Amino acid sequence: MVWPRPVPLIGDTTSAADRAGAPDGWRFPEAARQALQDVVAARRDVRRYRPDPVPTEVLDRVLTAAHAAPSVGHSQPWRFLVVDDPALRESAALMADSARLAQAAQLDADSARGLLDLQLEGIREAPLGVVVCCDRRTPAAGVLGRATFPDADLWSCACAVQNLWLAARAEGLGTGWVTLFRPDELAGLLGLPDGVQTLGWLCLGWPDERPPAPGLERAGWSRRTPVDSVVFRNRWPGAADPAPPPSRLRAPGRAAVVGARDDADTLLTPPSSLGVLDRAVDRVVALGHGGLTGGTLLVAAGRHPVAGLGVTAFAGSVTDDLLDAARAGRAMGTVAARAAGLAVAVVDAGSATGDLRDTDPLTPAAARELLDRGTRLGAELAAAGLVALGEIGVGNTTVAAALTAALLDLPPAEAVGLGTSADSATLARKAAVVTAALHRWRAAGASRDPEALLAALGGPEFALLTGVVGGAARAGAVVVLDGLATGVAALVAVRAEPAVAASLVAGSRSRERAHPLVLGCLGLEPLLDLRLRAGEGVGAALGAQLLLTGLRLRAGTARTAAQTGTSTSTSS
Repeated sequence: MVWPRPVPLIGDTTSAADRAGAPDGWRFPEAARQALQDVVAARRDVRRYRPDPVPTEVLDRVLTAAHAAPSVGHSQPWRFLVVDDPALRESAALMADSARLAQAAQLDADSARGLLDLQLEGIREAPLGVVVCCDRRTPAAGVLGRATFPDADLWSCACAVQNLWLAARAEGLGTGWVTLFRPDELAGLLGLPDGVQTLGWLCLGWPDERPPAPGLERAGWSRRTPVDSVVFRNRWPGAADPAPPPSRLRAPGRAAVVGARDDADTLLTPPSSLGVLDRAVDRVVALGHGGLTGGTLLVAAGRHPVAGLGVTAFAGSVTDDLLDAARAGRAMGTVAARAAGLAVAVVDAGSATGDLRDTDPLTPAAARELLDRGTRLGAELAAAGLVALGEIGVGNTTVAAALTAALLDLPPAEAVGLGTSADSATLARKAAVVTAALHRWRAAGASRDPEALLAALGGPEFALLTGVVGGAARAGAVVVLDGLATGVAALVAVRAEPAVAASLVAGSRSRERAHPLVLGCLGLEPLLDLRLRAGEGVGAALGAQLLLTGLRLRAGTARTAAQTGTSTSTSS
């Protein structure tokens, strides 16, 4: 007699005989297998997004797929931090902009330009950010499989990223994996506890591009290698070792941001044909100023007792000479402003009371009064168009270096530059003054609160300009920066309110050593790089003129008819 096999009511109901009779019986039907291959082949790293929201039920399906990823020891170490807060998104975008420029600075000139031509992230445009975190607080020895491979929890989280990516592609969503962050900065922004490690930022949203091939492949950086070149049998080949993977290092609101790009896409010219200028124009259009035709150059003057410590080649009295010339419209900055079609506002911000080296340049009350005054002035100037910034102040490159060193945690030698007409002895005195000033600031608590920082290490025009940047940005204006002094004032404003960065345009990069570092932290590429030392807003005026010309080009260039192409969801 043959007895029937007991069949379990849960779990695997097949028998060994079933599995022996059909070893391939577990596979999905042909249509399902082909659909999976199509989704895998069509997965892309998307950088451009529509502003439309992602429905909650779609997001839930995508995250459920991510949560179904394999994990070593069934540890499920992934955590998905969904970010839709505009302020957090803007802060993250600023970090990514800064990291991108820092990476470009490590490359040769041609490679750097190639990198900067690429759009490497869509943090501002995508409606959602998903930060995948790995909770590593459980000791490796306590998780099956991690005692021998301690990083297996990170591999598990990478599997979750891939599950999310494929599920999103199947839903028609675009995903972009952004790792242009310093991990500690991103962790600090999101409040991650010790022991929780981020794997980067995933942009998630409806794509504003449908690339038929991977972006870097289309850009000519590389081609996909054939699969048989990466598959070995049994042992690593010894006779003809394959080459190591090539380095890619030397290669390379939302509605308004996307709308500006949509508008540019109809021009009868290749996308981004104006390079850095196109990006600046996109920023202006996104701020709602596509019809901008003018604005004002603000020149702020300040006097600094530090000029008497041998840190400059000029007497402090030159500040008043330049101020008089600016008021008469004869200073170089005001002449440049008139040539650019800008109005001019000249403001005497007053005098510092301390010499920076031994005493605070300003009292906290004076710094607060200047900040408030600048905020009001920035709002007033915003009504007339863009706001370009310039400054006058003999000795203020030493002040700018001290502020930069404090804000960026730099040694004085990396922040101090020659200034105008200085020599090596002057440079040494500047470094000594900045060193002493930083020591005094740290001994007092090293506060980076804007009022305290500007009082301890700043000066009158710096405090005023910081207020102007914030006030103009809050009023929705475009702010065009000049050299290091205006850049560091903008950096103080951005550290107080990160969203200010979206209003900034770098008119020029000066020869001051610290200026590229400040621009990098602001996530800005300069419109001009003429090795200027003029100050007084010359670079800002020239940059503003170029920006206004770019807006006229955008307005006057022929347009193409909007067309809807035939799309395929499984292109590879």
